[in-house]
Amino acid sequence: MSQDVPSNETATNATASIPRFTGDASPYGAGDPYADYRTADFPFTHHADLADRRLGASVVAANDEFFAERENLLIPEAAVFDPEHFGHKGKIMDGWETRRRRGAGADRPHPADEDHDWALVRLGAPGVIHGIVVDTAHFRGNYPQAVSIEGTAVAGSPAPEELLGPDVKWTEIVPRTAVGGHAANGFEVDARQRFTHLRINQHPDGGIARLRVHGEVVPDPEWLAALGTFDVVALENGGAAQDASDRFYSPPVNTIQPGRSRKMDDGWETRRRRDQGHDWVRYALAEQAEIRAIEIDTGCYKGNSAGWVAVYAVDATGGGDSAGASEGVDPADHASPAWVEILPRTRLQPDTVHRFVLDRAASPATHVRIDIYPDGGIARLRLHGSLTPAGARRLAARHAELGG
Repeated sequence: MSQDVPSNETATNATASIPRFTGDASPYGAGDPYADYRTADFPFTHHADLADRRLGASVVAANDEFFAERENLLIPEAAVFDPEHFGHKGKIMDGWETRRRRGAGADRPHPADEDHDWALVRLGAPGVIHGIVVDTAHFRGNYPQAVSIEGTAVAGSPAPEELLGPDVKWTEIVPRTAVGGHAANGFEVDARQRFTHLRINQHPDGGIARLRVHGEVVPDPEWLAALGTFDVVALENGGAAQDASDRFYSPPVNTIQPGRSRKMDDGWETRRRRDQGHDWVRYALAEQAEIRAIEIDTGCYKGNSAGWVAVYAVDATGGGDSAGASEGVDPADHASPAWVEILPRTRLQPDTVHRFVLDRAASPATHVRIDIYPDGGIARLRLHGSLTPAGARRLAARHAELGG
């Protein structure tokens, strides 16, 4: 086993702060299969996973999936390993695994340098990618020698054959890089453009357990304009969970995922407080918007739902027509008088959808903070409203700037 930290060779390569794992892992010797798993804290994983199946992501095609299905790449849970699980094709792995490549003949038994396998991934939400994790968990001696990743932006719902057509332009965002077995292989990406699909290449063959694509959602402004009123904090519409007081049991980004939560860890839950404080999450909206109604869902939280909740909003542009907190209020300053209460402290019920129609449309806001008292969990937050003209203009300008 080895861990290498390379220099920053290309604009899209990882910085020296990102660990590099190479080489085989030790053969599985019983006990906890994750005991010798190689991983690191990557600086981009606080961003949402754009390849989350809850957002609609899918592995739409692969050239080979002989040993294990391509769809396993996007399973949200960590890969599992059962040493006794075999099928008629051999060991059954929880990931995407291709057959062993061979050369052209007896005199050239090894695959050529350009030989590789590939899979096409449709992101659940188009966006700017900040980092990617190619996880080879449990692929100890059957992982790819190297991987490379390309991205493209194609409107609509293209078929695999359309994505592979000659008129689709692919941009390399992770150059061909050696990876390690049974490891979380992380890559920083600095291609500041909007992508809808990725092509994952493994050289020459092998298995990958999971793929995580961390970034910022960049929604289609025409779609949001057609909707008029929509959930302005939803992840799929460009909202983001920026910060939180506590992430002990589950991350706050879960609260802005599509659909109802299905189980307790599908929301945001804090540890039990033993002081007189309270917990909170701060969100960035899709853009400057007017909020008309609030929906707070405590689904699946029965003995541990938040007791009370209050909601505050702020316009970080300072009321101007330019984007960014630097132009106005810093949303991280929770003590700023610019924060306006839009829902006073209100009792919550366990396992319940709570709906609040605001008496009047609040002043335009770019950020919202939800305070829960004293601790606990909420499953989903929905903020129904519409973009202001200034917010719509900025959203359209960013979309165009990123190649949308």
